[in-house]
Amino acid sequence: MKRWLIFLMFAIFCVVGTSSEARRIHLTPEQKTQLQNAKTVLVEVLALTETGTYDPSPLTATVRARLEDIGYTVITDRSQPHDVEVKVKCEEQKTVTGTSPSGGDVDLADAPDRLWKGPACLLTYFLQHTDLQWKKEVRTTFADARQAAQQAQVDDAGTYAMDHLNQRLGEYDFPVLLSAEWGQIDRLLKLLDDPNTPKLRKVKILSVLSDVHAEEALPQLTKLLESTDLQQETINALSGAGGHSIPLLIDLFQTSRQSSIRAEAAKALGDIAAKTGDPRPIPPLVKYVSTLLPQLKTSEDIDFPLLTEVVWAIGKQRWEGSLKPMRELQQKIWVIFDNSKEMAELREATSWTYKQIDLDGHLS
Repeated sequence: MKRWLIFLMFAIFCVVGTSSEARRIHLTPEQKTQLQNAKTVLVEVLALTETGTYDPSPLTATVRARLEDIGYTVITDRSQPHDVEVKVKCEEQKTVTGTSPSGGDVDLADAPDRLWKGPACLLTYFLQHTDLQWKKEVRTTFADARQAAQQAQVDDAGTYAMDHLNQRLGEYDFPVLLSAEWGQIDRLLKLLDDPNTPKLRKVKILSVLSDVHAEEALPQLTKLLESTDLQQETINALSGAGGHSIPLLIDLFQTSRQSSIRAEAAKALGDIAAKTGDPRPIPPLVKYVSTLLPQLKTSEDIDFPLLTEVVWAIGKQRWEGSLKPMRELQQKIWVIFDNSKEMAELREATSWTYKQIDLDGHLS
């Protein structure tokens, strides 16, 4: 009983331990449908400096332009019909912002930072006056607006801070994040297919697609694999398509001539195995290790980036067939004299993975 309890805890950790799975607040089916169909967005911006309120017009114009750029209809009059509200609060000196009530967003780079007291804009959204606890924060590169303004020989520190925050709002791709948050995958796929979409935005879209369950994205992601400059990002995004992408990822892992592509495919297969519980991703990875073992004599026989990703992926799901080759791999890499960082990372991955699949020995 104890063995199965620990295994269940491990499985739960793998499934819900990602930022995409840890929702801040549960959405009802009605709310999900409303967000997926949202087209008209009410934008409200509040700007505060140390001397009081500040004209939010430039900030509002930037937020409006960013949302309209990907097809939303934006209004600023609350009396007009709208589907969802996006609120932005910009401050020269940020007031204390607590963490979200629940979920993993507080660990993300663009989550509100409780320790930051400099200029910042907090972005949130509301559905029918309900705060769904989505919070993102953009900050300036400087923590003291007054000092930064003096160094730039600008008299008004508040204006200086707001100008820089406005620039950050123009750079930060919150429209893509909101579209993913609202489940509007079709909107993201349309941007991904647009030849005029900048590469940086396409990379961001592929990044968010890897965190959502978007099976409908599989055909377009498959097509995008033909793009040589976005292959790794696309493979990562395929993990968000779930079990339907397993055959494609296995084929990439087994047939690609690029080690980096095979490593990304292995990582994606491990993520899918952890999220879905589907056992299909693991045997091809174990076969790779088993084939490598007879010829593994020195560090020169190891493709460290690829093997390390394969080993991490194998540990994402307990499959009995992986126990013997992982035991042998662990024995071999510890007798090879190599104190490099790459070998240390491989040993760490192997030790962790072996413990996950050898629960009987681990508990004995």
